[in-house]
This record gives sequence, structure tokens and C-alpha cells, in this order.
Amino acid sequence: MCTGVRFSDGEGNMYFARNLDWCCSYGERVVITPTGYRPTSPFGATTEIRWPVIGMGIVEQNVPLYFDCANQAGLAVAGLNFPGYASYESDAVAGKTNVASWELPLWIVSRFSTVDEVEAALADVAVVDKPVSDRFPTSLLHWIVGDATRSIAIEYTADGMHVFDDDVDVLTNQPGFAWHRENLRNYLNVTSDVAPKTTWDRASLEPYGSGGAMRGMPGDYYSPSRFVRIAYLNANYPVQQGEKANVSRMFHELGGVSMIDGAARMTNGQFETTVYTGGFSSRTNTYYYTTYDEPAIRSVALADHDTSGSELIEVADPLRP
Repeated sequence: MCTGVRFSDGEGNMYFARNLDWCCSYGERVVITPTGYRPTSPFGATTEIRWPVIGMGIVEQNVPLYFDCANQAGLAVAGLNFPGYASYESDAVAGKTNVASWELPLWIVSRFSTVDEVEAALADVAVVDKPVSDRFPTSLLHWIVGDATRSIAIEYTADGMHVFDDDVDVLTNQPGFAWHRENLRNYLNVTSDVAPKTTWDRASLEPYGSGGAMRGMPGDYYSPSRFVRIAYLNANYPVQQGEKANVSRMFHELGGVSMIDGAARMTNGQFETTVYTGGFSSRTNTYYYTTYDEPAIRSVALADHDTSGSELIEVADPLRP
């Protein structure tokens, strides 16, 4: 399970972040794809890296498998678990741009600089079930894509490609985005205002303090509940100025939906936790992240690395094995 969010600082800078919730780590770390790297693309969809790319993922056979990533132009994407709904093509589709599901994040950030460009291109895309290797079977995902002005949700199901204008700038897991967006209408009463005083018969009733008008906001980790909660937090968080305040906002918002060990057991018997929280600032082209066991925020800036080379850069992290 996962949660993604996008917002702007009001000065044309995007902040894009996600929680990756699962029962284990995959050895993921920050990976930079420089412009000289030559992509491995099963169907020839990803031909070059137009902008340097940074994000969290793993490398398999010299291929970057990004869980989330962004490019120097300020476009970002994150994949979130979507089993039971995601359904990809079994083979390439004639007349389409065929993109392997694992390749879609890199295809997006290697080619495009805006959400509008991505949305237009997706009309001709087929997502194909083509694993990168025998070690990593295809993951069933949907994606949130954002820039400084807006975001979209991408879902590929049994009836093909669906692209939604994500006007709340968040995404969680199943069911689909349209269901989540409709479900928000059940929470029209929830507000950040102080609950008003009221009278019942001759009794005058006053709130205990702040938060009284939030009554009914779901507090569990279920995907529909996290969607409501992150949409509320993102809509109500005051617009911030400066890098420090906006980075703080990313981690505070996602902290409001992060998963704690022992609270939610998975079908395999293990407990789900927020393995990491990662976020990108287009203001500084910096990737920030924390892990479950190390909540201190760490950062990797594109400016500190050679982004014109031909080799993938796996950023060393002394707190990871």
C-alpha cells in the first residue's frame, strides 16, 4: 500500500512525495539516471534521457526500476500498488507505443517536461506485461504524475488506458481513482474550522478545542481512508514559502498517513509499515527521504553529481546494507 501527494509553493515550484508501505525493503536507494545513459527498452519506447532523472528504486541488469522519480525539468511520477484492477497487455499492440509496466516511470520523465505532454502522449500508449527479469515479476500498479501546475492519475485496466485529472493531487491504492474521488463527497462536513457552539434544548454545548469539526475523518490505514485523509491534509495545509518549509510540509503531510509496525497485518502474516518516505523539490532538484528506522531527513541533489555521464549512479547510503 502507498500514498502519493503533489503541491506547489505558489512560485512555480513543485513538491512531489510518496510513502512506500510494505512489509520489507527491496534494498532500494537513490538512483540517478544521467543524460548519457542508453536505456534498455523492450519495445523501443524509451530511446534517450533528455533530462537527468533522480528517484528511489533498484537497479537490475543495469536497468533503473524506479518506485518514484523526477526529472530536472520538474516532472515527477510515482507507482502505487493496484492489484485486482491493473491489467496490462500480454504482448505488444500494433500501432501503439508499447511501454513495459516497469519502464513507464522512466519513459515519462525521460521524454516529457509537463503533465500536459504526458497526457497527450498516453492516448497512443499500451502498457505491456513484460518483466525486466525472472527475479522481478510484473507489479500491478497505477501512477500519479505531477508538475508545478497539476497532476494526473494513470490506470491501465482490462478495458485499456484511463487518465484522470487529479484535482486533489493525491493517490493511494485500490479501488480506482474515480471511486476515491467520488467518495470524497461523503466528507463534505469535515472542516479545519473550530466547531461552532450549539444548543440542545436548554443545554449550551461548546467544543473541547480545535479539531471538533474534523469528526468523521477516517483514521485507519485502509486505502480509501488514507485517500480521504491525505486529500484533506493537502487541501488544508497553508501554502509555504522557501525550501525548508515546503520540505517540512511534504513529510508532515505524509506522516499523517504513515503506517506503524504492529497496526495492520498483511495476508502473509507480516505487518505493513512505511518503509520509506521520499520527495522531490523542483525548486532545488533535490530528492529527500526518510526510512522507517531512520526518521532524519536525508537529501541528494542533482547538482552534486555528474548528470551527463553514461553510467547509472547509485547513491551510497551508510544507513542501508
